This record gives sequence, C-alpha cells and structure tokens, in this order.
Amino acid sequence: MKKYRHIFIDLDRTMWDFDQNSKECLNDIFTDYALGCRGIPDFESFYGIYHDVNLHLWALYREGKIEKEVLSVKRFHDSLLQFGIDDDELSQKMAREYIERSPRKTRLFPEVKETLDYLLAKDYHLHIITNGFNEVQFTKIKNSGLEAYFRSVITSEEARSRKPDRQIFQHAMQRTGAEAFNSLMVGDDHEVDIEGAKGVGMDQVFVDYPGGNSKLEATFYITAFDELKNIL
Repeated sequence: MKKYRHIFIDLDRTMWDFDQNSKECLNDIFTDYALGCRGIPDFESFYGIYHDVNLHLWALYREGKIEKEVLSVKRFHDSLLQFGIDDDELSQKMAREYIERSPRKTRLFPEVKETLDYLLAKDYHLHIITNGFNEVQFTKIKNSGLEAYFRSVITSEEARSRKPDRQIFQHAMQRTGAEAFNSLMVGDDHEVDIEGAKGVGMDQVFVDYPGGNSKLEATFYITAFDELKNIL
C-alpha cells in the first residue's frame, strides 16, 4: 500500500451533514417568515421544491454559468415562484438569513472527529478542499469544531476553480507542498471529488453514505467515515 502523507477531505456531505443542517435551517426560516400563511401547504412541500431548484442552480454554478450572488437569491426566488409568490425582497431576506444561519449548524456525520483524531495521531497532514463559499465554509468549520484538525482549507473562491477542475487540485498541492503520489482525496461526490482527483493522478476514497454505488470506480470505497481507519 502507498504511504500517503496528505489527506484532502471534502467538507459538505462528507464530514459536515449538509442535508440535515440545511433542512433544519430552512425549517427555521420557513417558520420565522410564516410561509405557511403565504399559500405554501407545509414545510416539506417547500423543501422538496427548494431541494430540486438548488441542485439545478449549483450545477450551473459549477459550470461557471451563474455567479454565487445570483445562486444565493435565485434558489429562494425560484422556489417561492413555484407557489405563486413573486417577491424579490422576501427572496433576498431569506437568502441573507440562510447564509447567516446555516453555517451555525453543527451536525457532523458519525465518527468524524474520532476518525480525524486517529489520522492526526498517525501524523497525516489534513486539508479540506471545498467548492463552497468562503464566508459560509469557514464558519461551518469553526462552529462544528473542525478548525483544529486541518492545516489548510482550500476553497473554490481562493483557487478560482471548482472541483472537478484540475486547477483547484493543483493549487491545493502547490499550497500544501503535496504531490499526487503521496496524497489521497476523500469525498462523497463521485464526479466532483473522485473524478477530479483522478484527473491529477491522486488516489481517492469514495464515501458513499447511501450505499449501493460500489461499482463506481475509485481507489477505495467506504460507506462510513470511520472506515478510513481501515485504509490509513
């Protein structure tokens, strides 16, 4: 087995439980803005629409077709529009609330900190590579208690490139002094994390929490974060 020294780990949906934290935050906003009184049947109805709209807009953002400021507001505006609510001011308020509140949520996947403790004890150099917004991601990392584990955090804004582009991985290696042969990328998104790392010759760990995707090619395949201990 190769001797890895640098472990690059994705943040959202790999360590930080994005879906549960986001849903909890959106539920808070739904209640605070009394959207149930605006013709939306219930929170689950709103969340289902928002989820699909958000995924579509993030895909456009990764392709460089929209800017983050547009995405931030448009995901709320387009979701509300599905319920007949065309309110730019409300959309902007909800967008600001979401950016401010969501990073304060602290739910991590099981055994994340315990596994990071294990990796630090083994003298691995830990880094984060994330496509998220700077002001959001650094707050998440600090509030959820991850800050002390990582030597560096590489964001798409800093690198001016988004996973799976080669540039962000090359930037990460240059910044940290890593080489592809002694680095390992850990992430939940096969296209963004795994294929991106392959593109620069870096080995990968595909974290498949739902399970059932073991046929997707990666150097290693796990279904729980603490299974990293079996690899490293």
